[in-house]
Amino acid sequence: MSAIPTEKMQVIANALQALREHKPLVVNITNYVVMNNTANALLAIGASPIMAHSRQEMAEMMSFSGALVINIGTLDSKWIARMIFAVEQANLNNKVVVLDPVGCGASTLRTATSRQIAALAKHLIIRANASEIIALAGETAHSKGVDSLDSSEAAVGAARYLVETYQCNVVISGEVDYIINAETEITLHNGHAMMPNITGMGCSLSALTGAFAAIGEETGLAAAAILGVAGEIAAEYSAGPGSLQINLLDVLYQLDETAINKRLKITVNR
Repeated sequence: MSAIPTEKMQVIANALQALREHKPLVVNITNYVVMNNTANALLAIGASPIMAHSRQEMAEMMSFSGALVINIGTLDSKWIARMIFAVEQANLNNKVVVLDPVGCGASTLRTATSRQIAALAKHLIIRANASEIIALAGETAHSKGVDSLDSSEAAVGAARYLVETYQCNVVISGEVDYIINAETEITLHNGHAMMPNITGMGCSLSALTGAFAAIGEETGLAAAAILGVAGEIAAEYSAGPGSLQINLLDVLYQLDETAINKRLKITVNR
């Protein structure tokens, strides 16, 4: 293994240690389907989640939280207004916003809202599947509801466009994960084929991305690497998606630098 991936692996291990030491508070405006999943994933990794949807407390929340995660999975007009206000408060407090544009491309409302939030956020990470990335960039995507029918590699060009347009970092999740920003492009080849059969797996990755951003790891690399490795380990003693969901939380809780170094399949492309 070359020196560059070894350096990145140390960044991941250091970020995990820092997260567990500082236990950052992550504010989540997320969808009804995955609130429990994402809260448990954040707790398991060592962060402190709060599911905050009220405009009345959002300014206060963003004054002392570490990051804001916006997930548009169950979107309506009231939620959009709250999301916009929350992003404005994150901007005022110099906090990172993680945007999970669930189902972007599946409807005009989702696509327009995703672009509005991306344009508004000053410190932005976009975490999405390939079809969502392609649609957010304005290209034709193949999607089935919130599921991706495009390969991660097919979305790399669109991700580069988003990086340039919004001065953001992008994580494309899928069979292969891509971590793309203005300086680097990294691929990760971890995870397991059962993981897409659990509702909210990508949503959990977005939440973890927010947790690591709260302690200064704003590329999305640590979250994607750790969830991929954890899913791979958990799948080895899971009979199906139900047990995988439970086992994944246990592995996230127990995961250490040794397991990361042993399992992580990382390539630094530039």
